[in-house]
Amino acid sequence: MANTSARMLRLLSLLQTHRYWPGSELAGRLEVSARTLRRDVDRLRELGYPVDASRGVAGGYQLQAGAAMPPLLLDDEEAVAIAVGLRSAAAGAVAGFEETSVRALAKVIQLLPPRLRRRIDALQAVTSPGVFGGGPVLDAITLTTLAMACRGEERLRFDYAPREGEAARRHVEPHRLVSLGRRWYLVAWDLERGDWRSFRVDRLTAPQPTGARFRPRDLPGGDPVEWLRSRMRTIPNRYDVSVVIEAPAETVRAFVGNWGRIEELPDGCRLRMGVDDLGWPVMVLGVLAVPFTVECPAELRERIRTTGENLVRHAA
Repeated sequence: MANTSARMLRLLSLLQTHRYWPGSELAGRLEVSARTLRRDVDRLRELGYPVDASRGVAGGYQLQAGAAMPPLLLDDEEAVAIAVGLRSAAAGAVAGFEETSVRALAKVIQLLPPRLRRRIDALQAVTSPGVFGGGPVLDAITLTTLAMACRGEERLRFDYAPREGEAARRHVEPHRLVSLGRRWYLVAWDLERGDWRSFRVDRLTAPQPTGARFRPRDLPGGDPVEWLRSRMRTIPNRYDVSVVIEAPAETVRAFVGNWGRIEELPDGCRLRMGVDDLGWPVMVLGVLAVPFTVECPAELRERIRTTGENLVRHAA
């Protein structure tokens, strides 16, 4: 019984990954016969999971969208609340939960009927999530589309505006979504350039799944986060920030996290950051509220001075 339960959980996980599974491939993944697979699918249906089946040589199975959400037995209000909450977390409103929220949101959206999706879209249109740290607020539908394409191993087309140059249409095999610092990135194999690329999600628009499946390639090193970090180290930032802060390194590190490098000093620490916008280091120094000395760049000193003057002028 334990083996059967474990196999059914594995079956459900596979069905939630792909829009459509050929029966022979699904049975091969589970290492069972076609007859056992049919029995397991019937058990899922008895539990309330809407699994469609097609017969014939090319027959297979597909988890149907648009039905109730078994076996949680959520009512409409609960389902909407969960989806909206996941969208807010995915946009960065809850630090540390962004990537998990996107994965969960992709699963929930697949099963929501159209009437509930319309309610969620309407609610989202009149609310504005707050994102700590000044990062870009992203469209959760875009994140969900990318996440589902990664999970379903489906090729994507989208418009992309690079850091320099004109926007262009891109055709990729999506590998993984990565939340790094205050931004989201899509790690993907670029079909036109024949190489791995990273794309900032806030610069990406109109993602469209093509319906074409692909066999995943091996990412160099295997870890998408480390691959992205090593790639970003080769990209020059507009500003290299260095500030000596009269506070324990642990205090500054706990606030900055992975968005900066901390060097311990006898009387404090040195914060180094590579940024395109000086607004983030200004906010860090303002919130820490401890003595500091800006080593570079000179533009940061001027930005702090004008920000301070503006705050004092409007504080009265």
